[in-house]
Amino acid sequence: MLRPEPTDGTQTGGETFGPRLTARRTLTEHPRWALLERELFAAQEKAWRLFADRYTEGDGRLVFRDTLGAGMDGRDGVDDFYEPFFNWPTLYVLGGSAELLTAARRHWRGVTAQLTEMGMLVDGLERGYDWFHQGEGLLLFYGLCLADPGDPELRALAGRFADLYLPGGPNYDPEHRVLRAPHNGAAGPRFGFSDEEPYFPWSLALHPYGLPLDGFEGVTSFDELAASPELARAYGRAMWDRMGRGDTLANLGATGLATHAFLLSGEQRYADWVAEYVGVWRERLEGREVVPDNAGAHGVVGEYLDGRWYGGHYGWSWPHGLSPVASSTLVGAANATLLTGDRGFLDLARNPLDTVLRHAEQRGADERGTLGERWDPHLAAMEAERTLMVPQRHNDAGWFDYTVMPGQLPVGLWHFSRDEADRERIEVLRTGSSWDWTAVHTQRIKDEAGHEEPWYEFLHGRNPGFPERMLRSALASCAERVAAIENDPTDPAVGPDVLDIHHWQHLNPVVTEALLQLTTGSPQVLYNGGLTQLHVRYHDMDARRPGLPTDVAALVTDIRPEHTVVELVNLGGSARSLLVQTGSFAEHHVATVRVDDGPEQPVDGPYCRVDLPGNTRIRLTLTMTLRAGRAALASPWETA
Repeated sequence: MLRPEPTDGTQTGGETFGPRLTARRTLTEHPRWALLERELFAAQEKAWRLFADRYTEGDGRLVFRDTLGAGMDGRDGVDDFYEPFFNWPTLYVLGGSAELLTAARRHWRGVTAQLTEMGMLVDGLERGYDWFHQGEGLLLFYGLCLADPGDPELRALAGRFADLYLPGGPNYDPEHRVLRAPHNGAAGPRFGFSDEEPYFPWSLALHPYGLPLDGFEGVTSFDELAASPELARAYGRAMWDRMGRGDTLANLGATGLATHAFLLSGEQRYADWVAEYVGVWRERLEGREVVPDNAGAHGVVGEYLDGRWYGGHYGWSWPHGLSPVASSTLVGAANATLLTGDRGFLDLARNPLDTVLRHAEQRGADERGTLGERWDPHLAAMEAERTLMVPQRHNDAGWFDYTVMPGQLPVGLWHFSRDEADRERIEVLRTGSSWDWTAVHTQRIKDEAGHEEPWYEFLHGRNPGFPERMLRSALASCAERVAAIENDPTDPAVGPDVLDIHHWQHLNPVVTEALLQLTTGSPQVLYNGGLTQLHVRYHDMDARRPGLPTDVAALVTDIRPEHTVVELVNLGGSARSLLVQTGSFAEHHVATVRVDDGPEQPVDGPYCRVDLPGNTRIRLTLTMTLRAGRAALASPWETA
C-alpha cells in the first residue's frame, strides 16, 4: 500500500503518517457524550462474552443439535448461522478489545465447520442461494477482512470466492454477461428454488407477501395454493421456469466478493469484473424509466417473463421490492465507483429511489404495507393523520405496498456520494414526513439500523441532543439483550422444535450503529452485503491495531463536502496516541487540517497522527476529497 509523502518529517519506526498534532486544551469537565461512549464500549465487552458463553461451543459453533433444510428444501439457513456475529468485527475496528477479534474469528471458523458438516457449504462458501441472503451471511467475513486484512487465510479465501464469479468461473457467462441463475455459489448455478420437486408455498411466513408470479392462470391468492398441493406443485414448476434461471438484480451482491479480493490483493481483474457486471445493469436501465430486475440467459430483459421488466427473484414484485432492489443497486454501484472512480455508476442506485418517489403518496399509519413494522413507533408518535409513503413493489396491477422509505437507502447513497442532488432527495422525504425526524426510538431489528433520520438532522445542526440520546438508546438496547439472554428459557441443544434458527440474531447484544455514526461519521452497513463505508476511522498507535485507544472518545459533527469536523477527547490521565485515517480503505485525500481555531496545516494524504495527553481534547477540521486515492485493505503499518 502506497504511503503519503511526509509533510513535516514526522516518522515512527520509519513509517510516515502525515502531520503530528497535539491536543493543547485541558478538560475542565468530561463531556457527557464522551462518558456515554466509553460506557457503551464497556457494556458490550461484558455482553458479547455472555452471548458466547450461553450460545456457542468451544470451537465457536452455535449450540445446535439438528440439521438445516426446513426452508427452500434445504437451501435456506446459512446466513442465519453467521448473522448473530455480523457486527462483532466492526466493534473491534471501532475500539473493542483484541479478545473480541479472536472470538469473532473463532465463531466464523466454527460456524463454517458446522455448516460444512451439514452439507450447506462447499470449500467454505454457500453452495448456492440468492444474494439477498448470501450478502447477509457474508457480513461477518467482510468484517474480518476489514479488521485483520493481513490474515493470509482471509486473503486466500477472498480470491478463491471471487474467482467463482469471474470469467472462467462456474457462475458467470462472459459472452452474455449474466450470472446464470438467481441461486448461485460455490457449486455454480443452482437452478430453480429447491433440490426436490418444485412446490409453493414453502412457508406460511410468506403469506403476507402474496403471490410471487404474475400470469399464472387459475390462481388468484396464496390461500388457493396452500389448500391444493397439486396446484402448488404446478405453480412451483412455473416459478422454476420463469424465475429460477437467468440473471436477477440481487446478483449485484456478488460484486462484494470481487471488491474484497481487489482490496486485499490489488489484482486488476477483480475491479474489471465489478465494472463490467455493474455496467451491464446500467445498460439494462438505459432507455427505461426504472431499472429492471431480471434478464434471461441471453441477457434479454424479461426473457422468461413475457417481456416484463419486473418479476425477478428478490426483485420489484416479490417478496420485498424496494428494499432488495435499492440495496442491491447501491451495493453494486458503490463497489464499482470505489474501484474505478466513475461516479456515473451511482445513477444506477439513484434510479429506484427516484422512481418510487415519483409515485409517493400521503397515507395513514394504518395503510402501511409489508416491512413497515420498523416505523411503528415513529408513526404512533406523530400527531398528523398522514405521512409520505412510497410504493415498495410493482406487478401487473402497477405500483403497490406503500411504506415509509427506509432511511438507510437515501442516507447511505448521500453519505457515499456527498452530492447535493442526493441530499435534496432526503430533504424531499423530510418535508413530506409528518413524524419527528429528531426523535430517537429505542428499537432493534436484526440489521441494527433505523436511526438515520435523527443522525442526519444532527449533522445539519437541527438535533444537538442526538449524541447523548443515541448513546443512551444503544445502551438500553444492549441491556435489553443481556436481560433476554440471562432470562432465556430455551435449551439451545434441543433443536428447531423449540429453538428457531433466527433465535440468536434477536439476542445479539453487540450494537454498532451509534458508534459508527458518532465516532466515524458513517451509517450502519447495508445489511445485504454492503461494505463498511467509514468516513474516518482510527488506529491505536501504541497497540498498533485498529480502533480508538482506551479512554478516548470521538465525535464527528460535520461531514459536509468542504470539510469534516472531528472532536477527540482523552478522558483518562495517561497519554494516548492515535492515527486518524480517512476512508475505510485510506481512499480519501486530506489536503489540510486545522487544530481547534488555529491555522491550516498541509496533510496531502489520508493520515494524521494525534497525541492526546491525559485529560485533553482537540478538534480537527479536515478538508477532504472523497476517493481521490487508490483504495486498499491493509494495515497502515504494512511496508510500502
